[in-house]
Amino acid sequence: MPRPTALVVQNFPGGGPGRWQDWLGETGLDCEVVEAHTGAPLPDGLAGRYAALVILGGPLMPDDDARAPWLPAARALAREALGSGLPYFGICLGGQLLAQVAGGEVRAEHGTPEAGSTPLTLLPAVVDDPLFHGLPEQVTAIEHHVDAITVLPPDAAWLARSTTCPHQAFRVGSTAWGVQFHPEVAAERIAHWNPDRLARNGFDHGDLLERARRDEPAAAEVWRTVAHRFGRLAANRG
Repeated sequence: MPRPTALVVQNFPGGGPGRWQDWLGETGLDCEVVEAHTGAPLPDGLAGRYAALVILGGPLMPDDDARAPWLPAARALAREALGSGLPYFGICLGGQLLAQVAGGEVRAEHGTPEAGSTPLTLLPAVVDDPLFHGLPEQVTAIEHHVDAITVLPPDAAWLARSTTCPHQAFRVGSTAWGVQFHPEVAAERIAHWNPDRLARNGFDHGDLLERARRDEPAAAEVWRTVAHRFGRLAANRG
C-alpha cells in the first residue's frame, strides 16, 4: 500500500523543505515537492491524493500574484485544506498565506526585521494544541522575514510570539497551523545567506551563524517533535 503523502509547495529556489522532509518521513509521511517557482503546476485539488498540505516560505506577499502567478492556486489549495480539515502547515510565507485566506491581515515590510536564531515565547493556548503542547515555554527558531502578520484570523489560537513580532505561530480550526519562523532550516543554512542583504537590515552574518549553531541542538529537538506530531496526524488520516 502506498504511504500517505504531503503536498509541499516550494516558492523560491532556496526554499526547499530541508530537514522537515526527513522528519515527516520518519513518521511514515512522504513529501511530494512541487517547485512552483519554476512553473511546475500545482494540482487542482487535494482530495483523494494527499494526506496533508505544506506551503513553504519565500520573499513574497501571499497575494503577490504578479510576481508569483502560482499563488492563486496555492491559496485555493489552502482554502480546500481548511474546509476539509486536511492537515496544513504553513511556514513563513505559507503561514502568512494561511492567515490571509482565513480572514487575517498581512503587511509588507512591517515592524522590525528578524533574522537568525530568535527567542520565542509559547503562549497559554499551547496547553491543548496537538503540535505545541508540552514544549518548553522559551524556545528558539530561525527567522528570516521583513513582512508580518498584523491581525490573526477570527477565532485563531495564538500559540507563540517573539519580542518584536507578535504573531509567530497560530492554529486555525483543529488541523491548520501557520508559523512565521523556519523550523525546517538548520543552523548551517545561514552560512549561505547573503551577508550584504543581512547587513542592510542591521544583522552581522557571522554573529547570526554563531548564535544559530549554539542554539541548534535544543531547537532541533523541539521542531523535530512538532514535525513528528504533524506527520503522525496526517499519516493517521491518510
